[in-house]
Amino acid sequence: MLAIYKKELRQYFNSMIGFVFLAFFLVIIGIYTWAYNLSSGLGNFEVTLGGISFMYVLLVPILTMRIVAEENRQKTDQLLYTAPVSLTKIIVGKYFAVLTLFSCAFIPICIYPLIIHMYGTDVRLAPAYSSIIGFYLLGAATIAIGLFISSLTESQVIASVVSFITLLLTFLLSNITGMLPTEAVSQCVMIAVLWLVICLVFYHMMNNVTVLVMMAVIGEAAIWIIYAVKSSLYESLLTNILNTLALSTRFDDFSLGILNYDAIVYYVSIAFLFVFLTIQMIKKKRFN
Repeated sequence: MLAIYKKELRQYFNSMIGFVFLAFFLVIIGIYTWAYNLSSGLGNFEVTLGGISFMYVLLVPILTMRIVAEENRQKTDQLLYTAPVSLTKIIVGKYFAVLTLFSCAFIPICIYPLIIHMYGTDVRLAPAYSSIIGFYLLGAATIAIGLFISSLTESQVIASVVSFITLLLTFLLSNITGMLPTEAVSQCVMIAVLWLVICLVFYHMMNNVTVLVMMAVIGEAAIWIIYAVKSSLYESLLTNILNTLALSTRFDDFSLGILNYDAIVYYVSIAFLFVFLTIQMIKKKRFN
């Protein structure tokens, strides 16, 4: 795993991708820090980070688009299937390589609250560093999502575009759910359609028609039986589920300077889930 880690990290610094990411990342945060904290005299660095969480939608696709897609395009992914190292170690090594590059950007960021504290008054460091922790975990979760999407295609452009759209939807999810009808029958129909989409995703991963049919039939039957027995359970059910999945809403407490342990577990779980799904996707290709 260490060899994969070093190889991936070296590729980022041997190409422009790593430097472009670091440059844009630090420039954006620097501009907002100057505008919010230094120029306007605002002592709350957590407010600054809360206002720029959207930049993950723009920068993470650039960072993750090549990590597996490039292997697929060059057909060097076949080496992954025959390597003496397990696929789990290979994917985890790739993920930690990206995470290391990402972590490099946080070294100067951790100094920003101290600079603001030196030149300002009533600057609270604890909320500032709580927001930095949440900001880092949010980035780690989005990187895992981008890694998974990169494993689905051979094109870096497609991986980048799909990652951008996916992350944009997760950040806008709380706004989208506010426009959905909340009555039981509408929510039940939407859940039934969403279940079919989930079944198709699992079919793409496992390529097994029998499993697809069983999942679809059993799931749809359960959804409608529950609706017939107690329809009130579906009132705002999908809305609540989608709000739970919204990445940006979990960062709200951090942006207020609150160290929310539930959100920490949530972001770590999202990162673990999508790294695991990436491993399963690569394993499926091995056996095809």
